[in-house]
Amino acid sequence: MQERYYDYMLRRTREENKKMNDPINNATRSIWVTFTKEGIHKYPGADSDPKLATGDWDDVSFLAVPHRHIFHFRVRIEVFHNDRDIEFIQFKRWMERLYSASSDGEVLVLDYKSCEMIADDLYKEISTKFPGRFVEISVAEDNENGCVIYYPNPKN
Repeated sequence: MQERYYDYMLRRTREENKKMNDPINNATRSIWVTFTKEGIHKYPGADSDPKLATGDWDDVSFLAVPHRHIFHFRVRIEVFHNDRDIEFIQFKRWMERLYSASSDGEVLVLDYKSCEMIADDLYKEISTKFPGRFVEISVAEDNENGCVIYYPNPKN
């Protein structure tokens, strides 16, 4: 016996509603990787800005002098399925190579760049290679202080 049109539409609507309410099918998926890189930077003006060079307990004028950190990166990127949409070891190695090619030896020379500026530069590279995905980047100095920036999917 052939299914009546009304019954067919009711059944299909129920099936679609079930799919829409299925947390597995509606999950937002991402992978993340971490890596570290030695770098040297400075904060120009930290020795002359009265908000920074206070001469008191909160004085950070020393930041105007080039100083070394181990920069800790954590990068999360959207993936669209569970089976190596982006293979995370390859993703990590690709990002590490971005910094190897641009560094003086093995130490990044970042001049005046803050953690936020470093994250923005990395996002530009990632979004060029992997367009149409959300990305979240954390950059920390010595894994102690840093930033987290969420870059939404430009399609949304």
